[in-house]
Amino acid sequence: MERLICLVVGYCFGLIQTSYIIGRIKGIDIRKKGSGNAGTTNSIRVMGWKFGLITMACDIMKCIVPVLIMRAVYASTGSALLLGLWTAAGVVLGHDFPFYLKFKGGKGIAATAGTIIAFADWHLIVAGIICFFVPVLLSRFVSLGSLCLSLSFLVGVIISGQLGVYDMAQNALIEMYILVAVLTALAFWLHRSNIVRLATGTERKLF
Repeated sequence: MERLICLVVGYCFGLIQTSYIIGRIKGIDIRKKGSGNAGTTNSIRVMGWKFGLITMACDIMKCIVPVLIMRAVYASTGSALLLGLWTAAGVVLGHDFPFYLKFKGGKGIAATAGTIIAFADWHLIVAGIICFFVPVLLSRFVSLGSLCLSLSFLVGVIISGQLGVYDMAQNALIEMYILVAVLTALAFWLHRSNIVRLATGTERKLF
């Protein structure tokens, strides 16, 4: 029941579609412009860097805030970190599949970044920064950086977990690994067209 509550709370926060809201204020339907994706990259291309960065910041914060709230609520249970991750999963699902936009949202990368920050594990944060920005700066492919970020989160969580950083029982660790693996797989699935374009050399560069 606790996991379901966290998932629902996270989903509700994920429904805050920043790029769609900003676009509507500017008289634009972001889903009908550019790539049609309601995320940071398309916001930058369609509305410019200012609104793109605002979108990214808000999408990151809409994950951090509910995760911290639910971790505080369940602080005495000994499962706060795991339940926080379930909350983050809900945010990603809400962002990717908003019911009021016919389940057409973003790809959850900014929300994933918010999840990493909310973990408060500096190893994950540093690895995430490197694994995202280095590929993007070298290749100018945001999709490549996004995939590297997602993969680094999974690898980092497993390494930190096995090293005892999270002080959790093994069954809770395994549950956490599986949940992060599912989120990583979802990110790769939503980027499947980008992966094809990267492989064929037709992916669009950021600038």
